[in-house]
Amino acid sequence: MPRKASLALGAGIMVLAAWGVWAAWGWPLKAKLFPLAIGIPMFFLAAAEVFWAVRAKDEPAAEPEPVGRTFIAIGWMVGFFAAVLLVGFLAAVPLFVLAYLRLQGRESWPLSLVFTAVVWGVFYGLFDLVLHLPFPSGYLIDAFTAG
Repeated sequence: MPRKASLALGAGIMVLAAWGVWAAWGWPLKAKLFPLAIGIPMFFLAAAEVFWAVRAKDEPAAEPEPVGRTFIAIGWMVGFFAAVLLVGFLAAVPLFVLAYLRLQGRESWPLSLVFTAVVWGVFYGLFDLVLHLPFPSGYLIDAFTAG
């Protein structure tokens, strides 16, 4: 993404995230937990993007991304949705993170396992333990536990 577009997008996301956090701040705890859990990290990640866009050196315009990368991204999304349907969110999230880091990102096993554990812990802790959101278990899990 060109530097100006990256800067504008990051600044826009910062504004929206700050507005969301500000709007939710006075709500009761259970109501504001999700907007704050999303908005605060989003604000800081967007701030990092703005920082990098400001510090970046001008580079020649890159060639457009090949269509193949788009199909790879779509494949990962379809794979995640299929995993959610088959094994449920609580199992699909760590499976997806681990598979993506190892196969697409080519990260090391230690980094992949630690990052997967942290993501699953935050996901499980926030959505299951704190918010008590009921996630369906998935078709395969239901098939093996029924009976």
